[in-house]
Amino acid sequence: MSNTSSPRAAAGLSVNLLARPLVERLLADADALGLRVRRDDTGVHIVDAGIEAPGSVAAGLCVGEICMGGLGRVNLRSGASAEGWPTWLDVRSSQPVLACLGSQYAGWSLAATKEETGGKKFFSLGSGPARALAVKEKLFAELDYRDHAPCGALVLEVDRAPPKVVIDKLLRDCGLAPEALTLILTPTTSLAGTTQVVARVLEVALHKAHELGFALADIVDGAGTAPLPSPSADGVEAMGRTNDAILYGGRVHLTVRGDDDAARGLARALPSRNSRDHGRSFAHIFKEVEYDFYKIDGALFAPAEVWVSNIDSGNTWHGGAPDMELLQRLWLQEA
Repeated sequence: MSNTSSPRAAAGLSVNLLARPLVERLLADADALGLRVRRDDTGVHIVDAGIEAPGSVAAGLCVGEICMGGLGRVNLRSGASAEGWPTWLDVRSSQPVLACLGSQYAGWSLAATKEETGGKKFFSLGSGPARALAVKEKLFAELDYRDHAPCGALVLEVDRAPPKVVIDKLLRDCGLAPEALTLILTPTTSLAGTTQVVARVLEVALHKAHELGFALADIVDGAGTAPLPSPSADGVEAMGRTNDAILYGGRVHLTVRGDDDAARGLARALPSRNSRDHGRSFAHIFKEVEYDFYKIDGALFAPAEVWVSNIDSGNTWHGGAPDMELLQRLWLQEA
């Protein structure tokens, strides 16, 4: 059977061109979405989705789809009382490898020193389709994918606009004219920021599958869901809530082909409960390791629950379980 999921098979797809209508809609509906849009001195579109602008959940949904290069859908759903939380995000992609790893993954490290900025140092991880123009990460060699679109969009989880030295780097590495680049700024403390991070529930599963050595070309479809918490004004707490939503409430269904043993092994190894750090809030863990991500057990970065269906055999395996009681203790107060 042919594989339509791998970027090699999807080489004719441009994540930036597919995302462009979504970017145009974001710009056109900026007022309704609570956004502020401006052009910098060079002509780059800067979209404030929660720094000085209020932003919105609706904006976060659109940003989530932009991040997936137009190859995924992100929807809001009201949860049943049995699910333990009132609002959930549903994510789906029929090109999950390209959508999640070739576009959505926050893997492009962007930094500038105090000397370069003339003030505060700057750091952010860039996510979204413009990554595939610059291909600065080793991951793109594995994916065997590069985009060549004349436009691009990048999402930065920051609380201030990037300095000129970073914007110049983005234009140079992406090979874009300034007016062709859109930068979307989504601090996690905002509604849009929290929403677009939780919308990464499927991407987290794809990244974990990659880390486990599962053949990416054998992943042909993916869907995920996760509870949407209220943002926090505290940056560490806000980041903790978005991570906890996926680690303890995220549920993912991957459709694969190939060997049954590999599919069963993925269902067993992928869930976050395999981590020694499982069972505590992410914010608490992060503070405990003195804010050093690299000291956190990598096995924790995974959805709580997973199903893996093998379309070649018709078998489905299940692993993990959500911990909504933990999330309710962290997020909920009775009136």
